[in-house]
Amino acid sequence: MSSPTLFKLKFWGTRGSIPCPGKETVKYGGNTTCFELTCGSKRIIIDAGTGIRALGKKIMMEEGNFLDAELFFTHTHMDHIQGLPFFAPLYNPASDVRLHAGHLSTNDDYDLRGIIGTMLMKDPVFPVPSSLIEKACSFSDYFVGHVFELGDGIVIRTGQLNHPNGACGYRIEFAGKSIAICTDTEHYEGRIDENVVELAKEADVMVYDSAYTPEEYPKFKGWGHSTWEEAIKVAEEADVKQTFLFHHDPSHNDEKMDEIAKEAAAVREGVRPAIEGEEIEL
Repeated sequence: MSSPTLFKLKFWGTRGSIPCPGKETVKYGGNTTCFELTCGSKRIIIDAGTGIRALGKKIMMEEGNFLDAELFFTHTHMDHIQGLPFFAPLYNPASDVRLHAGHLSTNDDYDLRGIIGTMLMKDPVFPVPSSLIEKACSFSDYFVGHVFELGDGIVIRTGQLNHPNGACGYRIEFAGKSIAICTDTEHYEGRIDENVVELAKEADVMVYDSAYTPEEYPKFKGWGHSTWEEAIKVAEEADVKQTFLFHHDPSHNDEKMDEIAKEAAAVREGVRPAIEGEEIEL
């Protein structure tokens, strides 16, 4: 049984865009986005990239196939949902998983249930229908800015991120500590993104989209991602304690990620790339 004040973050997937497993990405990982947060006895999952499959396997092996959890999506681009059909606990009708997304609430054409049921888990894209997981799931589309109070002192604040088709950042507060998840997002030229600063204000941990190096960024301007230099600007403005660079570009092998880690650490203490499988206990 975990401590009632245990607050822990685990990276199950740190990569952006597409999985890139192999000998050149062993250190930092090749799975796409998935976070697991432990808040006392409660579990919160953010995003369902390919990393969520390993999380599901762990739950099945250690806890049985029943899951009671919140699953929040930053958005529904493929690298953030592609692992969902392979998340084994959802196939147990007794599981109770609440799925939430905030980037679709102003869009009359799409909602979270529809994207999963008619786009992701639908012939001819995927042969297993979403009806096999829907008994275990509930779906909600909220408006960005909504504050979730989950009981036991857990508060989740939401904020708009700068990303094509929209995305939501999250600030999770528990036991006097806070974690800010700020991916996927692109910085603005000439000014800091106040939405991100608000999410990250005095956070113990900030995870920030750092897909590109500053040298690479001009080629990908408008694609919805940022750099490690911009992560440091936000960390300084928001007075963040620890900053984890995230959404590693699939072209960045371990050697390149080591270079980025060295460059970032030379500018600000407490800044480094997130590593798949790593746990941070607050």
